[in-house]
Amino acid sequence: MPAIAKRKPSPTSTPMEFMNLPSEKVAGGHSTPQKRKLRSDSSPMRASPVSTPMKWTSPRRSVNASPNSPSIDVESTLCERRLKLQKPVVKNLFMVKPNWNPRDPEQSRAVKEALHVSTAPSVVVCREDEQKRVLEFCKSCMEEEKAGSLYVCGCPGTGKSLSMEKVKKQLAEWARETGLEEPDVLAINCTSLTNTSDVFNKILGKDHQPQKKSRNSTSALQLLQNSYSKKPNSAGKKMMLIIADELDYLITKDRAVLHDLFMLTTLPFSRCVLIGIANAIDLADRFLPRLQSLNCKPMVITFRAYSKDQIIKILQERLMALPYTVFQPQALELCARKVAAASGDMRKALCVCRSAIEMLDAELRESFNHLNSSSEETLFEQQILPQADCVKKPEIDVVRIDHMALALSKTFKSPVVDTIQSLPQHQQIILCSAVKLFRGGKKDSTVGELNKSYTDFCKSALIPAVGIFELSSMCRVLNDQGLLKIGQSREEKFKRVTLKVDEADIVFALQVQSSI
Repeated sequence: MPAIAKRKPSPTSTPMEFMNLPSEKVAGGHSTPQKRKLRSDSSPMRASPVSTPMKWTSPRRSVNASPNSPSIDVESTLCERRLKLQKPVVKNLFMVKPNWNPRDPEQSRAVKEALHVSTAPSVVVCREDEQKRVLEFCKSCMEEEKAGSLYVCGCPGTGKSLSMEKVKKQLAEWARETGLEEPDVLAINCTSLTNTSDVFNKILGKDHQPQKKSRNSTSALQLLQNSYSKKPNSAGKKMMLIIADELDYLITKDRAVLHDLFMLTTLPFSRCVLIGIANAIDLADRFLPRLQSLNCKPMVITFRAYSKDQIIKILQERLMALPYTVFQPQALELCARKVAAASGDMRKALCVCRSAIEMLDAELRESFNHLNSSSEETLFEQQILPQADCVKKPEIDVVRIDHMALALSKTFKSPVVDTIQSLPQHQQIILCSAVKLFRGGKKDSTVGELNKSYTDFCKSALIPAVGIFELSSMCRVLNDQGLLKIGQSREEKFKRVTLKVDEADIVFALQVQSSI
């Protein structure tokens, strides 16, 4: 340490310092006092960037730091950081919306319209990847001027039809931008067809065939097959995009209609791009085996069920256009959790939200009738204490979690939920413990493991737990009610336990009960 204290400045650094310092400060002959004076007296604008030997800056403070980098104004940097941190706060203040007035007919109509199934949103969220794949498939067919087939499948209410409408618009815009001719678009809902073979008449009419076409469906199919098997007389014939929704309605005993429809895209001069939409994931494998043997199996894109976060995002996107807040965030989350656990059907989520608004309307009507029945008492309170009514009866101006719970109970009403909600507390805790125990992928367990999970649950909830023999007795009661299945064993703790009801029903029943 003494050696370090007596160490003199390096002679190699002195010429650099003298070259960069002003002449009147060099005249003193001593460099060390000048450095101290520059730190204390000189302003940041006049301080030399190399008056002191530079050290490497920590990469956490500066990514591009180096020995030759100039000094940084710490105060300005801190100010910039404070401004960056303040920007999101200012932005969030402007995003806060006032609560809506459910008594206003115009606001109520606008909310119900925004949540209606038939209302197409301006932006289709949470299906960007699927839309992109369908659009790229259509683009490649149009660029290469070749036919192709695509099968879109997924559970009901997963945005298949809505995404195809968006793809139609995007494809038309892309064709105009690239200078290609827009395709003829034929959208068919197969449920509206009187006969399954009428689909060929619709394609024939859209294909601008001459007047020799017949009403006979077989001749319509033959005309299309003949047309797509020979080279067209006129060059530059338009491509045709066929979107067949509810494709499973075309399934017949011999599967001829469905097979002939997809075979149209395999003919040598066909210019059809067929997109079939249905719910069955394995429709192409089960009903079109000949296409697979001919190497003509359509490309398959699956729309998976919506998750809880996706349902919340879609609901928020629909409500974003409204200038007021309608739902509590907890109410939307409860709806999304239950619908995602049950089916992932977005149409069901919209139906539940509209039902929750009806629950709010019913509460308002009940409150209004109650006020009318006690009008004299209310008038007296307003005269004596003008603010008493506001304190006792707060304004109902948002859909709360209890409204959503009632709507969910009405929509997903089942005897299992009623049975679980009527159970004693410890039997409900046993079911919760079983759900927690089986979430790791187990399908069954033992009474001993269930007792351990039950004991841990009671400790966390500060509830006195019962012994293993009482727990085994309650498990037999749950077995008689069809909620659990108890196996046979000589010892109680080795008996196998299995859930006989859906885990989502248990979670929903106890979640609704706690929210009410």
